[in-house]
Amino acid sequence: MLLRHTPKEIAHREALNINPAKTCQPIGAMYAAFGLHGCLPHSHGSQGCCAYHRSALSRHYKEPIMAATSSFTEGSSVFGGQANLVESIQNIFSIYNPTVIAVHTTCLSETIGDDIPQIISKAKADGKIPNGKFVIHANTPSYSGSHVYGFANMVNGMVQYFSETTQNRKNQINIIPGWVEPGDMREIKRIALEMGIQTILFPDTSGVLDAPQTGKHVFYPKGGVRVDDLKTSGDSIATIALGDTASSPAAKTLDTKNKVPCHIMGLPIGLKATDRFVNALRTIAGVNVPESISDERGMLLDMITDMHSYFYGKKVALFGDPDQLVGLTEFLVTLDMKPIHIVTGTPSKTFEKDIQDILGPDTKANIHLSDTFMLHQLIKNEPVDLLFGNTYGKYIARDEDIPFIRYGFPILDRIGHSYFPTVGYRGGMRLIEQILGALLDRKERDSSEEKFELVL
Repeated sequence: MLLRHTPKEIAHREALNINPAKTCQPIGAMYAAFGLHGCLPHSHGSQGCCAYHRSALSRHYKEPIMAATSSFTEGSSVFGGQANLVESIQNIFSIYNPTVIAVHTTCLSETIGDDIPQIISKAKADGKIPNGKFVIHANTPSYSGSHVYGFANMVNGMVQYFSETTQNRKNQINIIPGWVEPGDMREIKRIALEMGIQTILFPDTSGVLDAPQTGKHVFYPKGGVRVDDLKTSGDSIATIALGDTASSPAAKTLDTKNKVPCHIMGLPIGLKATDRFVNALRTIAGVNVPESISDERGMLLDMITDMHSYFYGKKVALFGDPDQLVGLTEFLVTLDMKPIHIVTGTPSKTFEKDIQDILGPDTKANIHLSDTFMLHQLIKNEPVDLLFGNTYGKYIARDEDIPFIRYGFPILDRIGHSYFPTVGYRGGMRLIEQILGALLDRKERDSSEEKFELVL
């Protein structure tokens, strides 16, 4: 089960992934759909696909994940899934009464070639969609892209189906947060609110996948962006898209469809990226940065200054989603750490260039679109002091005896990651606490008896 037989010698591979550093598109689409208030995600494919996607999200968020499926049989696989989807839409609205059904496709329905917009139109013409209710869709074939692509496609679908314009600009900013945790989305909203800025954040899974325990089951929690608010996104003064891979498609669609100027920037992870995000909010909204935000920045800077000696020169390996890796790499460089192995499983046109720009032209690093097998081989050839990644990184960490910080999706063997932000200045403080804790735990473990008391 563990990876002790991973060879050190790296062989060229084209048609084989071993332990992929990604998962499939429908999981991302399902997660994005939970960011719509009163939305029930719908998997257009077999029951097994939907069960896997629900299970992955439920294990990561430690929450019940409700989703429907078209329940393809052999007949659907041959003749198409139109009848199943039309019947599903009628049953879902009759039994579960959502505001929105968000349909995403699977390998099977994509291979068949089901025309989802045509099926939705037929359901509407046949009176299966009640007044004031909505059905949207995203094409998310599992055999291409990754969960990040599925997220991006579903968010883009929200814009295509809901955004409208009255030509009267509202003093509000759209923020597309990218694939981050509910706690991160909550923190992004808090920063904007602290600055006195009205925003529409979509999708918004805060209050949905981190909803409080009240003792009563609520099928549709109070969180998530409202359809009425999403409709006004076409009248906003600007869109800030956080993360090129996950957020830029929807921002560009808003620009094309409703002439809302888009600003595509990285996730606000760490000091510099949060500075850029806060400055963008300040500039677009024409407001001043409040002292409370400046104080948070100062606290983060103080932590960096105090603990710099423990970070300096430490080698780091990272794997995960492109947008998150870009932000993490910049923050680690700010701490004077050395990211030397950086692997993503999600194709991205800008990933390698963005990472190299952060590292600088004179810094050599292994930047790969690959899998965690390749990452393990890279670490065997050049060991590191710290590893960042999702739960599956723990096998590498154990085999190579490396301090390990769980970050990204999925995290299946810990709890709390969805509640506490890693974006913004507060998120930067949490990351520093995690990094320092991992490094000092190792230092204490390896210290002699006479030095143990004086590790810090």
